[in-house]
Amino acid sequence: MRNLFKLVLLVICSSTFFGCAHNYYNVPQETLEKRVKVVGVTPFFTDADSDLRYPDKEALVSLTRSYNAKNEKELTARLRDAAIFYSIRPLDGDPVTLFGRLVANRERRDDAGIIYNKYFFKKDELRQIMNENQLDALLVVTVSGITMQSKIYASNYLAYLETDFNYLTMTAQLLDRDGAILWEYPNFRRSALSYAPLLGLQYPDFDEAKANLSEKVDVKNKTLTGINAAFAQSESSAVAKGHDVSSLYARQFDDMMSLLKLKKPLFGGKDDAAPATPATPAASQPAPAVTPAPAPARPAPVSEIKPVRPVSPPPEAPAPAPAVNVPAPAPTDSNAIQVAPGDVVPEQPAK
Repeated sequence: MRNLFKLVLLVICSSTFFGCAHNYYNVPQETLEKRVKVVGVTPFFTDADSDLRYPDKEALVSLTRSYNAKNEKELTARLRDAAIFYSIRPLDGDPVTLFGRLVANRERRDDAGIIYNKYFFKKDELRQIMNENQLDALLVVTVSGITMQSKIYASNYLAYLETDFNYLTMTAQLLDRDGAILWEYPNFRRSALSYAPLLGLQYPDFDEAKANLSEKVDVKNKTLTGINAAFAQSESSAVAKGHDVSSLYARQFDDMMSLLKLKKPLFGGKDDAAPATPATPAASQPAPAVTPAPAPARPAPVSEIKPVRPVSPPPEAPAPAPAVNVPAPAPTDSNAIQVAPGDVVPEQPAK
């Protein structure tokens, strides 16, 4: 168990380290820095003519467009907050008109097992729009319908149905003035390919099959009320002072931003490392501690000299003056220093 934990930790650390350093663009970072400074973001497109098999298609398209308009500002705010590019400019205009003006055709693709709708654009119109808005690149985000085979399990995981289901998907492309794709989503420069749809429009009815004791499981369309409820589930914005964002869109934005960010932002983005503590001005810096030099020895002032107890003289001698600095009575042995009355006896070292 311990070895398994170490292995998982190593994989996470390695993925974090190498993932941050990877370039998911179709051009080198140096080239991107020279060519792309100002990026425009179109209003989110809804491809009404894509593979949408919903019975009330017009109502579904209208609902999708309304949620596109509510959530597209979140992606613009995230791009600005990440400071990947020098400037981010959202384009004004009707998304239906812009879609018809820009898009040349759509192609259903199956690249390395990833099924999605790939869009191609009119180069002259693209260049004109970028000239009108003084852009170096244009980010186009499109929501469309697609049908693909999926395996969906019952709630108890004891049964599953593998067949075709209809989905709403989100794609994005960063285009230069010549229509070249600088970056795309789904992205095929990542080591582990993955691509999650925006929302499933159908579901297998396992409960009905069980109730009828039938092995046949029918595929049913979600109600418009249920689709609206799924879109309406929201969470807090990923940027400061941002509005709540639909959880369905937030998951797409999280994946897209992880593929847009670079190890080193082109134009001074936020560094993941903690900022260095700013230097304190010299005037406010505390003075360095200095060990004072030992003070030179000085003689003790007279007031600090304490008199010692006087030595008792012989009876016939006059009273002696007080002796100074004598710790004890004079020794009686023959080698002791003889003290005369009035003399100051130095202190003797202890034997």
